Amino acid sequence: MSSSLSGRTVLVTGATSGIGYEAARQLAERGSTVLLHGRTPEEAQGATDRLIATTGIDGTLLRPLAADFARLEEVENLAHAVVREHPRLDVLVNNAAIAAPERHTLTPDGNEIAFQVNFLAHYLLTNLLEPALTTDPGGRVVNVSSSLHRTGAIQWNDPQRIRRYSRLAAYAQSQLALTVFAADPRVTAVSVNPGICETGLLPLYGHAGAPATEGAAHVVRLCDPATEIVNGAYYDRDERVAPAPAATEDRTVKRLNKLADLLVGHTA
Repeated sequence: MSSSLSGRTVLVTGATSGIGYEAARQLAERGSTVLLHGRTPEEAQGATDRLIATTGIDGTLLRPLAADFARLEEVENLAHAVVREHPRLDVLVNNAAIAAPERHTLTPDGNEIAFQVNFLAHYLLTNLLEPALTTDPGGRVVNVSSSLHRTGAIQWNDPQRIRRYSRLAAYAQSQLALTVFAADPRVTAVSVNPGICETGLLPLYGHAGAPATEGAAHVVRLCDPATEIVNGAYYDRDERVAPAPAATEDRTVKRLNKLADLLVGHTA
């Protein structure tokens, strides 16, 4: 394993289970300081304790952080805490995701829950962390997307899917938005489909998956400064491929930013 990740600072969202947890482990094992995000302080601390106990990772490399992405105020607080404590952030891994629920569900902020947790929270977090990510050249964002982004469509007139809701369509919309967002020129970002893995999202895909460790390795490779990346690139596991056409359209990127700014209550 190369040690080009040694001494880097990486924030991984949704790091308490699945691909996020395995990515945090692999990054810390290679010497990165990992800011390990969980929904609650208990979950983040629990995952941190588990990593130290099972891998012998030096505890000083792990920092548990908490924010419930269904509440945008908590996302803002998380971002401010990170900027305060880590003015230089090398990598942000936007990994936290939920399977859209069977029934249409709005967050306290008024957004469809999968759209907020999987995309809007990451949009807000990325923008608020921009100063820390751009302190040093080479700061990058890795969005953990899904092959299902290809089946998605952003319902511009009804992004909350109030008129017609299907959990698969809601999930696909959230992943398409995250993939489109990687082409935003403000920070260097890529998207990766880690493959179908045995995580909490597996039921959406409905069949057996690879171990989460494998999916995490594809994410970690893109965190490594030794891996050269192009802004907006999309990877299917370790291969660069074309994303859905919408993800490469300037017009769509601008339109999505406008919509997201409106929904997170920030005016561009």
